[in-house]
Amino acid sequence: MTSVVLADDEALLRKALAALLPLEGDITVLAEAHDGASAVEATLRHHPDVLVIDLEMPGVDGLDAVAQIRRAQPDQVILMLTRHARPGVLRKALKLGVQGFVSKSAEPAHITSVITTLHAGKRWIDPDVSALAVLDDCPLTDREIDVLRVTGDGYSVAEIATRLSLAQGTVRNYLSNAMQKTQTRTRHDAARYAREHDWL
Repeated sequence: MTSVVLADDEALLRKALAALLPLEGDITVLAEAHDGASAVEATLRHHPDVLVIDLEMPGVDGLDAVAQIRRAQPDQVILMLTRHARPGVLRKALKLGVQGFVSKSAEPAHITSVITTLHAGKRWIDPDVSALAVLDDCPLTDREIDVLRVTGDGYSVAEIATRLSLAQGTVRNYLSNAMQKTQTRTRHDAARYAREHDWL
C-alpha cells in the first residue's frame, strides 16, 4: 500500500483523484491540500510515501512548497502535476529533487502507475514534459529567473530581496541583467516577457 497526500487548488480534480487513485491501485490518500501552504502542513504531519502536488497554486506555489518540504523532509518522494511544463520550471523542480512529472490531463491509471514507480525508488517524466525541457532556449540564469518569478507576484525590490535572502543591490543587478537579455524597459515587462516565452 502506498500512502499519498494530494495537493491541488482545483477541488474537482483533487476530489476526483482522491476517489479514483485507490480504485486503480494499492493507494491510500492520507490528506488533501487546497494550496501550497496546506500542502506543506499536510506533508509534514502525515509523512506520505508520495506527495502528489500541482505546480501552479495560489499563494505558495508548488515549487515553493516543495522547497519548504525538502528542508524539513529531504527524502520526501514528490510527483508534480503540471499543465504547462515550462523548461525553466522543470529545471528548477529537478534541482529541488522532484522525482516525477505527469501531465494533469493524464488518466488516473497512469498517475497511479507513476506513483507506484516513484515509491519503488525510480523516476518518471512524461515524454511530452521532457520534450519541452529539451527545447530550452532561455538566456536567463537560475537567479535571474527567481527574481523575475517573484517580481511577477508584484513584490518590491526590498520584498524580493527578503524573500530570496539576497541583498537589494544584488536583486537590482539580476533584474538589470534580465531586462537587458529580454530587451525590456521595466522589470515587470521582463517578467511578462519571460512568462510569455515559458521561461518562468
